[in-house]
Amino acid sequence: MNYVIGDFVIQLKNAALARRKIVVAPYANLSKAVAQVLKKEGFVDAVSEETVDGKRMLSVTLRYHRRKPTITDVDLVSKPSLRTYVAASEIAGKQGRAATAILSTNTGILTGNDAMKKGVGGELLFKIW
Repeated sequence: MNYVIGDFVIQLKNAALARRKIVVAPYANLSKAVAQVLKKEGFVDAVSEETVDGKRMLSVTLRYHRRKPTITDVDLVSKPSLRTYVAASEIAGKQGRAATAILSTNTGILTGNDAMKKGVGGELLFKIW
């Protein structure tokens, strides 16, 4: 696994499309921060840490609305080969109407709306809807 965030988010999307309730992924501080933001935004129900065979794992409970997953698709914007950075003024144009942008800023992992309110830019990790 070279790109921790990309792998984690794609695992969430694939599990949602396969109608799974719980996703167990390798633990990383960045993955936990992203999961907490997704919980705050209503894409997942719960986030917890577990120990499986002596390794720390991140357990994420996905949210469904009328048997349809709240996570329908993900667009990875920033990749290891091409990092994409945006200023606070550029976030609205990059975010899209229905998508929620997730950024890595100097104040932590934030959504596009929170970053615009705080006036900070950063690396645009992915868009989720």
